[in-house]
Amino acid sequence: MSDSSSENLILVSREPDGIATVTINRPASLNSLSQLMITDLARAFKDLGRDGSVRVIILSGSGRAFCSGLDLTAAEQVFKGGMKDKEYDPVFQMEQCPKPIIGAINGVAVTAGFEIALACDILVAAKGTKFMDTHTRFGIVPSWGLSQKLPRIIGPNKAREVSLTAMPFTAEEAQKLGFVNYVVEGTELLKKAREIARVVAHNNHDIVIRYKSVINDGFKLDLHHALALEKERAYKYYEKMTTEQFKKMQEFVAVRSSKKSSKL
Repeated sequence: MSDSSSENLILVSREPDGIATVTINRPASLNSLSQLMITDLARAFKDLGRDGSVRVIILSGSGRAFCSGLDLTAAEQVFKGGMKDKEYDPVFQMEQCPKPIIGAINGVAVTAGFEIALACDILVAAKGTKFMDTHTRFGIVPSWGLSQKLPRIIGPNKAREVSLTAMPFTAEEAQKLGFVNYVVEGTELLKKAREIARVVAHNNHDIVIRYKSVINDGFKLDLHHALALEKERAYKYYEKMTTEQFKKMQEFVAVRSSKKSSKL
């Protein structure tokens, strides 16, 4: 498969139930990212974010690895050019995407792959998967958020160990540190991701989008300002709700309550 075009290297599928899947599809190179793949990955998330039929997105890698990082033959082109334009920055587009993103991580997620995993909202990893930050090993300065996000998730001491040693840590350890949500057998990886996606897709889509936004935006703030942000957005939402909407909410709760009571 020629890398002169990214056609078929970033696969996008949409299902009738509102679940979309993005697959990094360069298994012979452990899904290392070329410049064209980076551009298409960014475009995929931008397009899916705008697609009204999509409620949740699964991101995965084909073959033995999720993503082994950047194809270093494209390093100069990416670092000196493409990285400056947010339009073609997949991590930026993932962060801007209003739809929840579930990462299905297998094999390895190295450097750029690690950064892309960090941009997901929920992570499911196959047993034995390894996360590696190899910036210090290859003389690369991080620019997709790894140096700032990882310490906030697993703590600064552990993040310094991971990044300064460039040594891998496993999915099982990542789960204990709160970075990975679920660790499953490799054969169950996509099944588990789809299971979560179906639950998310079944919930109130408008609230799911708003909830993702307030969590992610609030995470960037101190607790005082984050609480104020939550309250501000909640008040704005409720102010726009009609009497009919409140009535439907009450009816929904009443039906759910009656179903629970009938099971007792």
